[in-house]
Amino acid sequence: MTAARPGEGLTPYQQVTAPLLGEHDYRITQIDGALPRELTGTLYRIGPGRFQVGRTLLHNIFDGDGMISQFILDGSSVRFRNRYVRTRHFRHGQKSSTIRFRGVGDQIPGGFRANVGRLPENVANTNVVNFAGELLALWELGNPHRIDPDTLATLGSTDFGGRLGYLGAFSAHPKWDPATGDMYNFGLDLLPTPRIRTFRVDRCGRLTKLASIPMLDLPWNHDFALTQKYMVFVLDPILPDIAKIARSTTSFVDSLKFKRDKGTRFVLVPRNGGSVRIVEHAALLHVHVTNAYDDGDDVVIEFPRLETDWEKLRNMTGTVNRTDRGIPEYPDSTLMQYRITESGRIIENQLTDRSGEFPQFDWRRGTRKHRYTYFAGNGGPARLFNAVVKVDTETGETTSCDLGPSSVGEPLFIPRSHDAAEDDGWLLALNHQLDEDRSQLVVFDARDLDHGPLATAWLDHHIPWGFHGTFNRRVASPEAPVPTHVP
Repeated sequence: MTAARPGEGLTPYQQVTAPLLGEHDYRITQIDGALPRELTGTLYRIGPGRFQVGRTLLHNIFDGDGMISQFILDGSSVRFRNRYVRTRHFRHGQKSSTIRFRGVGDQIPGGFRANVGRLPENVANTNVVNFAGELLALWELGNPHRIDPDTLATLGSTDFGGRLGYLGAFSAHPKWDPATGDMYNFGLDLLPTPRIRTFRVDRCGRLTKLASIPMLDLPWNHDFALTQKYMVFVLDPILPDIAKIARSTTSFVDSLKFKRDKGTRFVLVPRNGGSVRIVEHAALLHVHVTNAYDDGDDVVIEFPRLETDWEKLRNMTGTVNRTDRGIPEYPDSTLMQYRITESGRIIENQLTDRSGEFPQFDWRRGTRKHRYTYFAGNGGPARLFNAVVKVDTETGETTSCDLGPSSVGEPLFIPRSHDAAEDDGWLLALNHQLDEDRSQLVVFDARDLDHGPLATAWLDHHIPWGFHGTFNRRVASPEAPVPTHVP
C-alpha cells in the first residue's frame, strides 16, 4: 500500500487554513543552508490557528483563534514555540462545541434572537507588536492582549486605563515615529456616533486621545500611514449595511458592499491638532499600506491597489472549512504611490507591475521617504502568495524569489545593524511548503533576493496561513518555563 502524501485529499487553500491544534516547543533540527551569525533575536508571527469552537467549524478567516509563533535565533540555531492567546473565545472552545460568541463573519446559530445586541468577539489574531517590554496581540475591534515575550503566556487585556472608547477598539496596524518612539493608532467606535478615534501612546504606555473623525457611513478600514505631520487614512467605499447589522440578520463582513459611486477619501489628520483634510478620489480597493511621508506641502503614500473586485476578496476570507464556494483567489494588485498635493490634486504613480500584498519596508524609514519595498507576490496553487518580491521604488527594478508550490507570508526586513544602509540586512518570512505540508522559516539576504534563501529552517508541521508579525533584537529566554495552561 502506498503511503498517503502530506495534505492528500485537501485543496491547497484547505491545506493553508487547516488548524494546528497542538502547542509545541522544540529546537529545529533541519536547517538547509547557513544562518547568518549576526542575525540574533526573536521573530513573532500571529494568525488564526484554528477555525472551530470545540468540534463546531467556523468559516471566516477573521474569526479563527489567534495563535502566536515564536522563532528564537541565536546565530547558530532556531528554537520554535507556539501558543494560543487565551481569549474568552479560545477558553470557551476548549470546553464546549457550542458557538457562544458572534464573529465578524460567523454568526451564532439561531438567527435574530441569538445575535441581537452582540458585538463580534475579540479573537486576538491579526498582529503582534513589541511594546513596553511586552508583546501586544491585536485585533481590529477590541482591546489589545498583553503577552509575555518569553513564554507567550497571556497576561490579560488592556484598555489603556479606559481610554479606548465604547468598543475598546485598537487597530491591528499601529505605527511608530522612529524619532520619538511614540506609537500612533486608531480605532472604530460607534458612540455617540460612528467615528474614527486616533491615539498616541508614549514609550511609558500613556495613551493620549487625538482627533475624532465622524464617519457616519462607517467605511471598513484596516490600516493607515504616519508622516511627520499627519496620520493618513485611505477610506475606500466598502460600506456596511448598518440596518442589517442592527437587526442581526447578517454578519458585519457579509453586510459590506463596495459602492463605487461613493469614491475613496484620503483623510489627513494632523498629529499635533488642526483641521482634518479630506480629499476625494475615484473608488479604490486596498487592504494594507506600506509607508507615507511629507514632501514639502504634499503628502506621498504607498500601498498595493487591488483590482476592485470586493466579492473575490470577501470569498477568499469566508471559505474556510467550506466546499460550496469554489476555489478562492486573492485579487491581483498593483503597487502604487499617490501624491496628495496642497491644492487637493492626487497624482498616481505605478511602481511595478508585479502583483502582491503584505508590503513591508525598513521600519527605520517610517514617516520618511523609503527606497525599497518588500511584499509577498501573488501566485502558487493556493492562489494566495508564493514569492518574496523586492521593488526599488526609485528605479522600478523588481527582483523576486519564487518558492514553488507554497504559501508565503509577509516578509519582514531586519537591518544588519542599527546604522546599516536601508537594504543592508535580511528578510524573514514564514512559508508553507505544500508538497511537504510543512512550514519553514526562510532567511534571505535583502540585497541578493533572487539567489534564494541563505537558510531554510523546517518545522515538523505546518503553520496555518497567518497575517503579521514583528522582530525583536532581544533573544527570548530559551529556558523560560512554558505554562501548559493559562486560565
